[in-house]
Amino acid sequence: MLFCHVTLRGQKPLSPAYPRELLTLGDHLRKRRLELGLLQKELCRRLGVTQDTVRNWERNRTDPELRLVPRILRFLDLDRAPDVDSCSSGDLLVAHRQAQGMTQIEMARHIGIDPSTLSRWERDHQPQKLTKAAKAIAKMLSNLT
Repeated sequence: MLFCHVTLRGQKPLSPAYPRELLTLGDHLRKRRLELGLLQKELCRRLGVTQDTVRNWERNRTDPELRLVPRILRFLDLDRAPDVDSCSSGDLLVAHRQAQGMTQIEMARHIGIDPSTLSRWERDHQPQKLTKAAKAIAKMLSNLT
């Protein structure tokens, strides 16, 4: 009697539900959810949304509200600060605002400036004088590092 001790090794094929290309936020959400072995209802509990919301995101029917972006970034493990050396001050300001899930209007109110001023700063125009609001922004940006 002959015995052959051969072990076949190969990569298990991906589930058909697994996105082939990561082009949208929904694709990234589905990929991460499947990597973690979560059901949609488990993800919706983690993010504090309905199962229909998660389903619509994964099918690219809708986009998440800005207020949910921080939770989604944490789930995707993307909530790290941007590289300060390679970003402009405007890019850092935008990254901070989005990480907080705030619109330009909300952020401007929070720091006590006009939304058009914040918009100008985010486009990298430097404020003419360092106001109290500009100091607050500088402090927020320093906390990103």
